[in-house]
Formats: sequence, C-alpha cells, structure tokens
Amino acid sequence: MERMQEVVGRARAAFNSGRCRSLEFRMQQLKALERMVQEKEKEILAALKADLHKSGHSAYSHEILGVLMELALAMDKLPSWAAPQPVKKNLLTMRDEAYICLEPLGVVLVIGAWNYPFVLIMQPLIGAIAAGNAVVVKPSEISENTAQLVADLLPQYLDRELYPVVTGGVPETTELLTQRFDHILYTGNSAVGKIVMAAAAKHLTPVTLELGGKSPCYIDKDCDLAVACRRITWGKYMNCGQTCVAPDYVICDPSIQSKVVENIKAALQEFYGEDVKSSPDYERIVNKRHFRRILGLLEGQKIAHGGEADEASCFIAPTVLTDVSPESKVMEEEIFGPVLPILTVKSVDEAIEFINRREKPLALYVFSNNKKLIKRVISETSSGGVTGNDVIMHFFLSTLPFGGVGNSGMGAYHGKHSFETFSHRRACLIKDLKMEGTNKLRYPPSSQKKVDWAKFFLLKRFNKGRVGLFILALLGIVAAVVTKVVYC
Repeated sequence: MERMQEVVGRARAAFNSGRCRSLEFRMQQLKALERMVQEKEKEILAALKADLHKSGHSAYSHEILGVLMELALAMDKLPSWAAPQPVKKNLLTMRDEAYICLEPLGVVLVIGAWNYPFVLIMQPLIGAIAAGNAVVVKPSEISENTAQLVADLLPQYLDRELYPVVTGGVPETTELLTQRFDHILYTGNSAVGKIVMAAAAKHLTPVTLELGGKSPCYIDKDCDLAVACRRITWGKYMNCGQTCVAPDYVICDPSIQSKVVENIKAALQEFYGEDVKSSPDYERIVNKRHFRRILGLLEGQKIAHGGEADEASCFIAPTVLTDVSPESKVMEEEIFGPVLPILTVKSVDEAIEFINRREKPLALYVFSNNKKLIKRVISETSSGGVTGNDVIMHFFLSTLPFGGVGNSGMGAYHGKHSFETFSHRRACLIKDLKMEGTNKLRYPPSSQKKVDWAKFFLLKRFNKGRVGLFILALLGIVAAVVTKVVYC
C-alpha cells in the first residue's frame, strides 16, 4: 500500500509543479516516446513474439505502426486541439468573451490488456500526455515480457515522476485502485471492469472502460461471399482470435451456410497454407488457462473445420462451427479465440431481433451489396462501433471514437477523442464592468416587464445573414439603452 501511495503521490506532486502543462513539454515527451518506439523496435517485437508468438511483420502492423501513427497525429494536431474553442453567444453576452478551455484532469491511470499489450497501453498514454496529465501506467501481467519491457523502457525516455510504470498482478492492481485518480482507463473484460468502476466510485473518479462482448457479423444473401469471407477470416483469426473487436459469431441464411464455410476454408488456405501450425503468421493462445477455456467451448459442437489443438504450444487451429444453437455454451461468453460459430436466421428482421436480445456488443459487422440494408441494421441496433462490408477497420480510423456501449464499455478514445477523454472542458466567460444597465433584467426586484424583455433578448431568433447580424448588433445597443432608461 505504501509503495502505491508513494508512486501516485510523486506523480501528483510532479503534476502540481505545473511542468507538464506547457505544450512545449508535452511535445517533448511525445517526441521522446516516438524515439523510444523507433530505437527499441527490435526489443518490442521480441517481447511480442515471446508473449503471443507474433511474427515480426504482424507485430509491427498490429502494434507498432498504430502507435507511430497516433504519435504523428498528436504531435501534428496538439496546438489546435489545445487551443481555446470559442462558442456562440446570445444578445446578453455578445460583447463578452466565451470559450471552452481544455485543461488536464490531473493524475490518470491507464490499465492495459494482454492481447495487444503494447498498443493498448501506448495509445491511451499518448492521449493522456498530449492532454497534459501525469499518467500511472499498469501493463497486463499476463503478457509478462511486454509488461517488463514497458517498465524498463519508459523511465529511460519519459519523465520518471510524471509517467511511472507499475508491474504485478491482481494484488498490485487492487492496491493501485485504492488510490485516488482523476481518471481511469481500463481495457479488459466486463467482470474486472465492474471492479475498476466500483473502486473509482469511492473517489468519484470518472472511468473509460474498453470491454468487449460478442460482436455479431451478419452476412446477407445478396453479397460477394468470397470477398466477405476473406475479410471475416482475416479479422477473426488474426492474433489467434484474441481481438476485442473480432467478429465473435456469424449470422446468415441457412441457404448460404455451407458456402460461407467453404469460402472461409479457402481464405484460411490462402493466408496460412496447408499447415497452419507452422505458419509464421498464426499466433498462439496466451496461456494454458485460456487454452483450456476455449477448448471447453467446443464440447458438443458440430465442427465444420479445424478443431485441432496442442496444449504444449497453446495452439488451437482456426475452427468453424455450424448449426450452432443460441443457447449453447459457446454463445454465452465472448470467445476470444480462433473459434467461429455460425448461426442461421431466415431474414434480416430475425437477425436484428437476435442481436437486440443480447448485450450491446463492442462492434457489429454487416455484409451486403444493399447499402440500405446495412443502414437499416445500423439504425435498428446498438453497438460500440460498426463496419459495413469489412471487419475491425473502424478501429484504425483515428477520427472515429473507439469505445463500447452498455455491457461493452463506456467512453472512447483514439486520436482527438483520446485528448478529449483526458481533458476537462472548462466553461469560460469573461465580461467587463461596463454596461451595467443590461444586468437590471436579472437583478431584484422582479417584474413581468423584466421577464418580457428577457424573453425577447434570449428567445428571439434571427437569420444568420448580414441583415440578421446587423439587427443583433443594433439590438445589443438598444438593450443597454432600454434597460438603463426603464430600470434606472
């Protein structure tokens, strides 16, 4: 407990010193982080290989590239993101200065996940630094090699007091959560998300919870199945299915189920060859506990493809299940592994109804040549994000917020959305001490005449053309004169 108090206390003292508030300092730290990623690329790739059997090319694409893109965007846009944002004014404030000031929250906590252990720590860290906060970093202990590397590298490049790294498992995280933070961002499962939220509530600390859930994928009969299944196969089996926004299950018409299976098998052959186990592009399950959990989901299921497993190397082959019952075990929890159940429905109406009966997912995918059908599914369902005719790609567009809804999480980040998540939108109004007559409307004693004038000034609408602007300016002057004459 004392160690956590010391870590957080040092970070808060460093934040209170004010040194991380200047844009120049924030930019220096972001550039240092970029230099770290570039200079230590080999070490990062080696840690990811040790934790998840990620090949160099896949690890770079899935983890390092996203971090470098986020850094480049933050450094390019930081001055505009941090600039005061003027707001529209009414007649009574048209002479005043009104704007939103984005200020840092203070000391924030970022708790990472094990499935993408580098990018899921670095992306929120970038946003928190850009917003001017002190950040306590807690990488997942399950990906132990990457966690230790982050703990070793960050102090070499960033301010040690402002951006400390805490390693360890459940006991350390539990102790850390007893401390007061100004914001917590957690990536993981909903069970732990509830624990994080309960701990945060004791200090009235706001949270961003990036959770998961069973992300559905609806395939319409009017669809290029070869293209759709290739994209679904890529998203489902990348990182051995251990991706929070991977399509969890497929919904389709019974008449195309066998074609979907055949097309997925063809895509797997294209991606990984005859022997998936020897492919450098196919990862492994993170540990034996998760390996056994996933195998347990296959019990009693009809395996249309795959199913091979090797516990010694935590290998589970890409697997497809057909004729899956909605009440089966594999449909009760997020699979988070290389197993794809296929459920059949007779219409898009039935698919929408099925999706809406379940918890709101982190992502939803729809494949169809009919864009109106895609828009209909979007309008009649709810999810953290949606991609039509592809999977996962909304995650990579930094102008879109990434986050869940309901059981799949709350809040969002990526790009400018990260900056805003870790910022307080402070309302600022600066007036002068002149034209005191206009304030007679709000001073006692009250009267109907004052109410009538207030309604006129505050509720009246004018067009936005030059004539409208002229009338507004004229009314501003009239307002001051009238209130001075009437109420003085």
